[in-house]
Amino acid sequence: MRVINTPPLKIICLLLVVSPVMACSYFNPTQNQSLAREETSSPTIPRIPAVDVGEVSRQFLTPPREFVGTTKPIREVIVRSRTEGQLLELKVDVGDYVSKGSTIAILDDTIPRASLAKAEAELNSLKSLVAEAEAAVLASQAEVEAAKIRLAQAESDYNRLQFLYKEGAIAKREVELAETQLKSAKQALTAAQSQLELRKAAVATAKGRIVSQQAAIAEEKKRLAFTEIKSPIDGYILARLTEEGSIIQNGGEIVKIGDLTQALVEVSVSELDLEEISLGKTTRVKLDAFGGETFTGVIRRISPMAEGNTRQFPVEILLDNPQGKIKQGLLARVSFEKTTPSLVIPEEALAVSNSDNTVFVVNQKANPPRVISRQVVVGKRNNGKVEIISGLTEGEKIVIRSSQPLQDNQPVRVSTISDL
Repeated sequence: MRVINTPPLKIICLLLVVSPVMACSYFNPTQNQSLAREETSSPTIPRIPAVDVGEVSRQFLTPPREFVGTTKPIREVIVRSRTEGQLLELKVDVGDYVSKGSTIAILDDTIPRASLAKAEAELNSLKSLVAEAEAAVLASQAEVEAAKIRLAQAESDYNRLQFLYKEGAIAKREVELAETQLKSAKQALTAAQSQLELRKAAVATAKGRIVSQQAAIAEEKKRLAFTEIKSPIDGYILARLTEEGSIIQNGGEIVKIGDLTQALVEVSVSELDLEEISLGKTTRVKLDAFGGETFTGVIRRISPMAEGNTRQFPVEILLDNPQGKIKQGLLARVSFEKTTPSLVIPEEALAVSNSDNTVFVVNQKANPPRVISRQVVVGKRNNGKVEIISGLTEGEKIVIRSSQPLQDNQPVRVSTISDL
């Protein structure tokens, strides 16, 4: 008996599926060629990268540092007594406003008044002496005039008798007597003139004593005036340094006055911060007492010498205070702004090119926009920002992020969140 091998079931099924397809291909060759062309002619279309764009701007790479100081008056004066005495009355208290020349305190003036009265009495006595001396001068002047007359008469008598003696009319003894009288008259005139000079000198001395006494009186009057202590400036009483009833010596402290028409803030800065500070430069000052209100100050003084081992330099900032709003001892926070902000870009812009000195600048005039590779010189980095030394200008647009790597002159799609 003959055995027939039956094909497996899987092979039979495959033949049933493939046979119709082959049959269709055989009877429709045009459709078969079209499918082949579609498989070989469908190229991949490149996608345009999407980018986030930012602007090159000028900013401070690091925020201004804040320094803490305390407000104080532009001037402080300690009023001292210029004479001694008991303090009878202190007219002011801490916080009072005083004007220049107003009375602050009064000292006991009993002793200065007595000294002044004594000096004035001495002056009157000296004036009497001067009057007496001037009268003596007048008497001496009269004596000198009389002596001159007597001398003239003696000279005349001597000349006349000498003539008569030569004529033989009189004896020689009479001539000798006239000569003796002439010499006596000359000596009398010399003595009178000397007396006159002495009395004139006495008058000059007495007048000099009067001048000296007048100076002493003026000094006593000043001492008396110093018993009324007055303010040397306009300002506020900062402290009472003594109390009523105290014995005040010459030079003793009475009160401290502060001129707060302008206020000073002193802060200490390091040598590294000095490059941002210069005389006359404006700065910002915040006062906690006024809820952080900002005032504009001017740098008035920069110490040329650091303080001890701290290496800190004292800096004074001047604030206008016309209404006296700023008081002494307020906490002040001072910020010194840099002179010129740096040209800054986000640090991410460098990451787009995988280079530390290359960024992509967006050409917005192109359609579509294209990116241009640009070499830059970078500086300091801080808080995700980079300082640009050269290679970019303010306002240029650069790529901050990209959906795929970029190439020079490549078209891009600018995202809607970009800074354009």
